[in-house]
Amino acid sequence: MSAPFRFPKFFVTNPSPCPYLPGKVERKVFTELGGRHGTELNEALGRIGFRRSQSVAYRPSCIDCSACVSVRVLATEFQPTVTHRKLLKRHGDLEVTACKPWTTEEQYSLLRRYLAARHPGGGMAEMDEGDFADMVEQTPVRTFVIEYREPSVDGRPGRLVGACLSDQQSDGLSMIYSFFDPGPDARKGLGTYIILDHIVRAARANLPYVYLGYWVEGSPRMAYKTSFKPLERLGRDGWRRMDELGGAAPADPFSLPNRRERKRLLIDA
Repeated sequence: MSAPFRFPKFFVTNPSPCPYLPGKVERKVFTELGGRHGTELNEALGRIGFRRSQSVAYRPSCIDCSACVSVRVLATEFQPTVTHRKLLKRHGDLEVTACKPWTTEEQYSLLRRYLAARHPGGGMAEMDEGDFADMVEQTPVRTFVIEYREPSVDGRPGRLVGACLSDQQSDGLSMIYSFFDPGPDARKGLGTYIILDHIVRAARANLPYVYLGYWVEGSPRMAYKTSFKPLERLGRDGWRRMDELGGAAPADPFSLPNRRERKRLLIDA
């Protein structure tokens, strides 16, 4: 007889400056994903807007703001734009490998260049090799590092130009964090291509969704996510297509009045 499922304990972080909207303060609710039911819990929480970081599942729970909205691409219905098709063709020569979640010096070097160029003042800017190893290797679920390399030469692996830490779930792929070569001579559009590649791979595997994390209306850093259509976002009434809902962000689906309703959401998921 299997052990009974125990409802997880949730905790709330202290308020801190919002990295997306100036003048706003963010707060997160989180829980541990350990134990024999970690995979099931992670997937259930993912369907109500949580994200995984190492062995923790978290989501925004801000007091006076609900701008962060979980979004996912309908992979099996995805319609690439002209720009998307050009990127798929341009980078079609890259060799893509799903690697076990173990870090390498090459991956870390690429991450450092990416952070220095794209997010010099971000929360990950001071990440050392140990922090990077923790981010990748501390996972209670099925996780891969998807590597994107230039074509092999004489049997030697080509240069690493992109990577993405991704979870494979029963209903799709969850893109945890991606990074790529930001140099002036680097391939253009690699970030978009990595997302497109995940969408194509999910569709081929008959996985309906690619989870892109949070979209923040009014944040230029998040605007790119709306170019992948059809796109769904999460609100109080569940996942709905963004083209059906207009521009306003829905209310926070985790701002519920009591523990019983939170438990019901997890069971229904």
